[in-house]
Amino acid sequence: MRKHKNFIQIKKKYLSFLKRQEVTGEPFYDKLGQLEKFYIPICVKINEIFIKKKRLLILGLAGSQGSGKSTIAKILSIILKQQYNLKVLNISIDDYYKSLSDRKKMTKFNDLFLTRGVPGTHDTPLLKKHLTFLKKKRPSSLLLPKFDKSQDDRLSKKHWKKVKNKFNIIIFEGWCVGAAHEKLKNLKKPINILERQRDKKLTWRRKVNYELKNNYKKIFELIDFLIFLKVPNFNYVFKWRLLQEKKLRKISKGKKIMNQREIKKFIMHYERITKNMIRNFKKYDVTIDLDKKHRLKKISFR
Repeated sequence: MRKHKNFIQIKKKYLSFLKRQEVTGEPFYDKLGQLEKFYIPICVKINEIFIKKKRLLILGLAGSQGSGKSTIAKILSIILKQQYNLKVLNISIDDYYKSLSDRKKMTKFNDLFLTRGVPGTHDTPLLKKHLTFLKKKRPSSLLLPKFDKSQDDRLSKKHWKKVKNKFNIIIFEGWCVGAAHEKLKNLKKPINILERQRDKKLTWRRKVNYELKNNYKKIFELIDFLIFLKVPNFNYVFKWRLLQEKKLRKISKGKKIMNQREIKKFIMHYERITKNMIRNFKKYDVTIDLDKKHRLKKISFR
């Protein structure tokens, strides 16, 4: 790869991007080593699939909160554009959260649905409509939603992003992308204090599981290639989510920034599905193991 005429340009854009990221976060480790050992091999595989299928590909990128999904999605985009001249669009499932008012309506099931994140709190009809639309060949445009986490609400349409369906690759990232539902019997035993105290009748767990089994499954079936960022264990989700919140505090003027206690409560909403995804990591096309220092440790292709 070093001998390729585009490597110098890829390296330049990659390092420039990481430098900007380091302004609000931790320094990156072994930058060029990770570029060559992880990111480039993944992009080689993606391009091979694109050549074989000869159509738009939807790449799923999943991982727990703070695992680095958005950063990795951007890096893959840089390489795919520069090396293979592919047109890439990055989409986050987070931008498809339901509005605050719509989530308030969901409290009829359980007030836990007021907290964004779990299946059921996304606008799945709109997401499915957009991913399906982007796969169409005839030229047309659409508006992609934007969600402001500091305000905990969807932005008005004047702030949405206008795009045309002229892409080769869609990188679709989100913490629960590709997650599978559980057997109903597995839902009975609470996994943490949140489930034990606030979901005594299992209404929240059952609704989340139903959404995964039905509405989310239909969306995930559109994915051609799924990448999973595997954390060492769930304890690191808190540590890395706290870092993510510190970055948000630096760049946002909003008031709804969580403290440590709030983050601990927040990630309990995700614990069940995150642990289930870690247990079933062999089902993904690519798994990237992260070490305890948040570095890429190992890559496995299915």
